[in-house]
Amino acid sequence: MALDMSKYTVKTAKPMPVILLLDVSGSMAGSSIDELNSAVSEMLKSFTRIEVMLQISIITFGNEVKLIMQQQEARDALNNWQDLDASGMTPLGTALRMAKDMVEDKEIVPSRSYRPLVVLVSDGEPTDDWRTPLQEFISTGRSQKSDRMAMGIGVDFNRDILSQFIDGSSQPEVFTAEDASQIKDFFKMVTMSVTRSTTVGGRKPDSSSAPAPSGDNRATATKAATTQSQPHSQESPASKNDPQSTFEDYFG
Repeated sequence: MALDMSKYTVKTAKPMPVILLLDVSGSMAGSSIDELNSAVSEMLKSFTRIEVMLQISIITFGNEVKLIMQQQEARDALNNWQDLDASGMTPLGTALRMAKDMVEDKEIVPSRSYRPLVVLVSDGEPTDDWRTPLQEFISTGRSQKSDRMAMGIGVDFNRDILSQFIDGSSQPEVFTAEDASQIKDFFKMVTMSVTRSTTVGGRKPDSSSAPAPSGDNRATATKAATTQSQPHSQESPASKNDPQSTFEDYFG
């Protein structure tokens, strides 16, 4: 009788892709970019305490669109993180196209992955053609199945665009950071979302990896976190709002 070696194959860990789309246009200069840098650094540090293998990618859009980090595990991402500078315009459409290309590529985001979490942060109006890239991202291919979160900084961001981006995702509404100091609260919510998405068997997330939001945005953050923690419908294993599902649940 032949030995079936497949029984002894060690399964590769299921990765959790996290893609950040960060506005680094000139209008972000000053306290906004400083707080963004600090918040992302703290988030990456908290990611190192999550047991699941995270694959972190960061796309910045400002003077140009750059993929500054691709598929790095949390500790590597933290070690390689460098503060961002703010300059240029707001080419959101190009950034969305780059993010979509990544999600559609099965070598970058394999079907066995957790559903990717795509996070969009912006403080202003796009300066390129964003309508078609946004519509394609949220309604076609694999990218439409990603979970999405968005934050608007200040008072001049386009809420309608960010609302369209998160439509159908687990975030109930666009997070608003009217003051730059509130940016960290949003990224604490991102950590909470990642922790919840990768929690197995209903274990409670490690509170040390997701410190509670503070200040005036505590109520907003709590509302969003509470909504995210609601039990999902049992009718379909691939509920549109179930971030624990994988691409295999949708596409096989």
